[in-house]
Amino acid sequence: MKGIRQLADHLDISIGTVSRALNGKPDVNEETRRRVLAAAEELGYVANQSGRSLRQGETKVIGLMIASSKETVENADNFFLGVTSGLQSVFARHKLDLIMLPCPNDEDPHEYLKRMVARRIVDAMIISETQRIDRRIDLLSRAKIPFITLGRSLSASNATWIDLDFEGVAKRAVERLIARGHRRIAITVPSSEINLGYIFVEGYRHALEQHGIPFDPSLVIRVKSSEQGGYQAAHELLLLEERPTAVILIYELMAIGLYRRLMESGVMPGRDLAVIGFRDAPRSRFLQPSLTCFRMSLHDLGVKLGRMLLANMPAYAEFYSGDGRNTIWPLELVPGESDVFQVAVKA
Repeated sequence: MKGIRQLADHLDISIGTVSRALNGKPDVNEETRRRVLAAAEELGYVANQSGRSLRQGETKVIGLMIASSKETVENADNFFLGVTSGLQSVFARHKLDLIMLPCPNDEDPHEYLKRMVARRIVDAMIISETQRIDRRIDLLSRAKIPFITLGRSLSASNATWIDLDFEGVAKRAVERLIARGHRRIAITVPSSEINLGYIFVEGYRHALEQHGIPFDPSLVIRVKSSEQGGYQAAHELLLLEERPTAVILIYELMAIGLYRRLMESGVMPGRDLAVIGFRDAPRSRFLQPSLTCFRMSLHDLGVKLGRMLLANMPAYAEFYSGDGRNTIWPLELVPGESDVFQVAVKA
């Protein structure tokens, strides 16, 4: 594998001439260009992309920042595996590469991102798991790096975002359960400061109020977004003096842990407790009774996310002029058997 200097020495011409020939500059005659290209192929020449990136002021790389924790490693049905397939299908059209930037859960995400920005390893960023107040948004705005957030935030900025319809999920799930006679409906939300938890609670509270049901804070169960979190949520629900008759889960794999803990206590999902989940992960599809859940195409979400980001990058904006607006991403309700039983209405 040869570099440009070795290629120039092999051809006995200047490095500048070789560089111009490789980059298609018009001031190189065709015979020289053919010689350079033939020799490059023969010798296995590989361009120094880092040096080229510094000279041209771009890397052709998009960064996707995610939280890295024991839970994200252990959960094979990771949300981002589906999203990245859609992102790459968009970026590949423009010969852009996507890299994952996993921030360890024991490091401040703002400090981690500062380091990535200082190293100039990407042309643009996608940040996920947005916090209620997220300093990363202000950092990228000040650095003038194009970015998009997967999730909303209260941070003051003109940031473009795409977010799942958590309000719609809460509203439709509550209405579905109320129609079956349920009045004590619990929900699970992340124990962290991630903003989606706040949005989900507000949507849930508003849906209850529309039906004249008072909001009970004890029915908001804050746990980790994992199978273990689902197990813990079920345990806490079972300890309540007045148990709920239904629960709405915010994360797909929670249903697996929840089912297990309920059955350990002789409580049958779908018979003794109605359960509505969130996105049907492959493993949760084997649950019995089958899980009523909200789902979406992660690939399509990734495509939209990629198009929205490129709409905010000057070099690509003309191709995606209609994709730069903030977006609430809808989810489809898939009925199962986990919420079929009806609560008898007292006379």
